[in-house]
Amino acid sequence: MKTWPYARIIAHRGGGTLAPENTLAGLRKAKELGFSGVEFDVMLAADATPILMHDETLERTTSGTGAIAATAYRDMLKLDAGSWYSREHAGEPVPSFERAGALCVELGLWANIEIKPAKGYDAETGRAAAQLARALWSGAPLPPLLSSFQPAALAAAKAAVPELPRGALTGSIPPDWQSWMRALGCVSLHCDYRLLLPQQARAVREAGYWLLCYTVNDPEIARVLFGWGVDAIVTDRLDLIAPDFS
Repeated sequence: MKTWPYARIIAHRGGGTLAPENTLAGLRKAKELGFSGVEFDVMLAADATPILMHDETLERTTSGTGAIAATAYRDMLKLDAGSWYSREHAGEPVPSFERAGALCVELGLWANIEIKPAKGYDAETGRAAAQLARALWSGAPLPPLLSSFQPAALAAAKAAVPELPRGALTGSIPPDWQSWMRALGCVSLHCDYRLLLPQQARAVREAGYWLLCYTVNDPEIARVLFGWGVDAIVTDRLDLIAPDFS
């Protein structure tokens, strides 16, 4: 297996705990701190616009209410996605994936794009995210890595844009993980570090796949995981785990 070609330390949801999640401000914060890789979530609004959002509802991270899948993006543009985090970020918009991806390319940020479909929209979200990612990163030095917990979303991404690399997201690594990886054409397995055993890490690497762990916020745990052969970690603590962490 080739050496992991992407960022080893990846900023979770843009700026981790140092900026409102899944926002342009978060992406800029990651760049400001010297990170070269970010992770964020892509979901479809009611009008099929891919946006950056983790939850299926607006309440937690915006001034709005209701389901993402029932709200058109033009209505989301009226919302505040930063005040929940701090007064400094009041008025931060809900970004479209198109705008966020363009900013990543402008800033030279590689991205792990988590396809995060609202319930019932797996295939549509996977297809839309993959197609737009291909267009946005066309000509970039490194293509983005698409990942998802939903096999149907990854299958749709594979069918639409087979050339973009894919990663399978899971909590614990299931016994049949290798057949799952082969079926979806994945290059990497992404798991919850708390549920990973060293022998599993070794098995993934020996099978020829890359291994990424989320969400690692303790430097000592990060060192242990890298010692097990983990290729990359996603972290919220951009203040504790620097881009050049070793």
